[in-house]
Amino acid sequence: MFLKFLRLEIKSFFRGSSVGINLAMKILRFLGILYFMGMLILAGFFAFFYVKEEIHLDPLKVVSKFLIIGWVLDLALKYLWQEMPTQNIKPFLTLSIRKNTLVNYMLTKTFLTVFSWINSLFFITFFIIALWNGYSFVETFSWFIGVSLLFYLNNFINIFFNDKETVALSLAILFAAVGALGYYNIIPVLSYSETFFYGFFLKPYLTLLVIALFVGIWWLCFTYIRKEFYLDQGLEAKKTVGKTENIAFLNKYGVTGTFINNDIKMLRRNKVTKGILLGSFMFLFYGLLMFTSPIYKTPTMTMFMGLFVTGGFQFLFGQRVPAFDSSYYPLMMTLNVPYKQYLKAKWWLINIVTAVSMVVALFYAYFGWELYITFFAAGLYNIGVNSQFTLWSGAFNKTQIDLNSKEKRIGQKNSFNLKALLLLIPKMLLPMAVFGLMKYFFGITAGVVSIAILGTAGFLLREKIFDIIVRHYKVEKYSTLDAFKNKA
Repeated sequence: MFLKFLRLEIKSFFRGSSVGINLAMKILRFLGILYFMGMLILAGFFAFFYVKEEIHLDPLKVVSKFLIIGWVLDLALKYLWQEMPTQNIKPFLTLSIRKNTLVNYMLTKTFLTVFSWINSLFFITFFIIALWNGYSFVETFSWFIGVSLLFYLNNFINIFFNDKETVALSLAILFAAVGALGYYNIIPVLSYSETFFYGFFLKPYLTLLVIALFVGIWWLCFTYIRKEFYLDQGLEAKKTVGKTENIAFLNKYGVTGTFINNDIKMLRRNKVTKGILLGSFMFLFYGLLMFTSPIYKTPTMTMFMGLFVTGGFQFLFGQRVPAFDSSYYPLMMTLNVPYKQYLKAKWWLINIVTAVSMVVALFYAYFGWELYITFFAAGLYNIGVNSQFTLWSGAFNKTQIDLNSKEKRIGQKNSFNLKALLLLIPKMLLPMAVFGLMKYFFGITAGVVSIAILGTAGFLLREKIFDIIVRHYKVEKYSTLDAFKNKA
């Protein structure tokens, strides 16, 4: 039965209306997967021989010491990007197929995704090298099985917390707090990690406990999904007190104010847009990476970080215009909505948030005023130039967005567009190159002023640029409508 399900999914892939784009994206993903597979295999060699030959320590102990970090990162990546394959299974609920078979197939399929098995390449490589270098088979195999199963348990944890954003956020805060305590040597987190994971090598029988835990959580997850696995699950209306939201002062700005009002309501009410707000907030701290690696301290990378720190909301929200309105975009087109006013409302909203981000980013002045001034100049460039180019790239983004579901997919078929990629040149590469060259030849002041001038020029020329953007939206209008109507 499992093989029949897989054959049906392969047929649905080749019978879709966008086979060419699907195939191109699959090829690109395959190349990316090959790259990361090679990197993880090399990491297995490096982790063993570098620790043994250069540091002269036990590689198994050192790897065990840092596995807690890998486990948390693996859980975070799976929560953010790994989807449950429920939509492909639900059509079979009307057929004479045992529900237990469907649920088991869905659980098994989660282990076939790249995020589930790719980290095993590191452990397999490390395990084989350890055996080749004299480690005993029983103890090393016990360590390998115990560690691998703990990483695979993240699949089940992801299923339990998939729609529980409050619980997931609480866990993220807890992990961050524990990480901070370990970083400042208040709690020896890494020592505990070494003791725990290395215990599978010292006491092989502990692996049996992990196997029992894995089987038990599989059963709990199976029971949890089976209980909720109905076509009409969630269709019953929830009885809540109705309320309306309206920001009155925006109404005096006419059509533009009405559009902004609607966008603010959308941001506050839906799962996907709440994730955008959370992601935008997290981007404010992106610049802290500068202090973890020397490469980020170069002038071009400083500007790169400044663009992301001040423009997180702009990049996450702006480039998905009009995708966020995909559910009612056809209706809007029948009402003769003024494109320019529609885009200006988005433009004002993202620039208001960008301006707020520039103010909040003031805490970077603690690390030096030169750094904050660079980020401030990047914010001006985002307001004057990138805000318009981001909206422009939105004209080529034809990916439907379900506002009531958690979006975890990367590289969706309709979001891949060469024109949108070309717009990255003025959005990212131009300010990085200008700032880097001006700072190198004339100093920090010239670099900041040059970026500020570009941002100001873009702001002053916004009306003419908007006319160009509107023309492109009109050119892409019918292909966008077709993409939003076609879910294949």
